[in-house]
Amino acid sequence: MLVLVAPGQGAQTPGFLTPWLDLPGASDRIAAWSDAIGLDLAHYGTQADADEIRDTAVAQPLLVAAGLLSAAALDAASPDVVAGHSVGEITAAAIAGVIDDEAALRFVRTRGLGMAEAAAVTETGMAALLGGDPAVTVPHLEKLGLTPANVNGAGQIVAAGTAAQLAALEADKPEGVRRVVALKVAGAFHTHHMAPAVEKLRAAVGDLTVTDPTLRYVSNADGHTVATGTEVIARLVGQVANPVRWDLCMETFQELGVTALVELSPGGTLTGLAKRALPGVKTLALKTPDDLDAARALISEHAGA
Repeated sequence: MLVLVAPGQGAQTPGFLTPWLDLPGASDRIAAWSDAIGLDLAHYGTQADADEIRDTAVAQPLLVAAGLLSAAALDAASPDVVAGHSVGEITAAAIAGVIDDEAALRFVRTRGLGMAEAAAVTETGMAALLGGDPAVTVPHLEKLGLTPANVNGAGQIVAAGTAAQLAALEADKPEGVRRVVALKVAGAFHTHHMAPAVEKLRAAVGDLTVTDPTLRYVSNADGHTVATGTEVIARLVGQVANPVRWDLCMETFQELGVTALVELSPGGTLTGLAKRALPGVKTLALKTPDDLDAARALISEHAGA
């Protein structure tokens, strides 16, 4: 059994889209999506620097576009299960047929703009805590006024809150935490600070044509499999202001009997977590088109459950 996963914000790096645009039809697809959402995805994916693509309103559509482009490049290869981390859930929803690709780009453009606006109200951010015991770390974060916004498993929790709260965390790490690493994001995502963005997304849902997923779709709200398109969309709206439980997604992968995991472009983050949390599961990250043949072979060998 194979799961296809899509990474979230922070996975982007300058120029990462460049090699993907050499694939047949890729430039035309990116151009059409760019026109649809009023954002030059090719520019930001090939020429923009790290600060430019750190902008939430840019990073989120860019990540969904890259994920969909790399998924399409797998041709007819089909996974058994799909899931996405944070904004990657929109990519997963499109792959599962809940919404079409252009709708996914329009939806994520609204999400990115709404979250950027919400983040501008107060100086906030996120930081990954490496090591430690969640039973110790989570209460410590809450004591500092921080939210455990991403519980990623494999010994990693991401805290989110104001700049002052994150500075306090740096000075007062939970017992057992080795390092606190600031993330390349522009706000306290998946917290109450994002409530205004939830309202914008809720208003945008009425324009979507939604169908039930054709693949098994695992939600990062709680790791549950979601069978209806309306429930998938409702969860996509709510997750903006609620924690991501990737640890529970990986537990579900284990329960389902997943034997291989392929991470869409720009792959690496979720593959790293899987290597630590899912021993025995084969993993592959799509970093460039050079990885496509190996990914197709892995899907052919493991999918079909």
